[in-house]
Amino acid sequence: MRFLAALLMTALVAGCGGNRIDRSDGVVVTRLSTGPISRACLSSDRQARNSQLCGCIQTVANQSLSGADQRKASRFFKDPQRAHDVWMSQTPSDDAFWERYKVFAARSEQFCRGY
Repeated sequence: MRFLAALLMTALVAGCGGNRIDRSDGVVVTRLSTGPISRACLSSDRQARNSQLCGCIQTVANQSLSGADQRKASRFFKDPQRAHDVWMSQTPSDDAFWERYKVFAARSEQFCRGY
């Protein structure tokens, strides 16, 4: 029984590392993260979209934005006017969101360049 448990645990641990990309600049990115940002990215009409790029952007989103922020930001892919409206809004909640979104966008650009 212990042998079976150890074998199962080894298989689980071995399967955990397959989605990571260790970049030369020391950044570790999950290759195929999924979520609202990656789905919106993949369904966008942008020519540069691909599963690695969208997965990278989703990984950064997971580190930078709450689930609610991700859902709000994912709408920008389909409706860029919505991003402009949030940016121009004068509400404290939109201003706070926009500050978080700017950090996310800068990190995405830095970490996901080249995908």
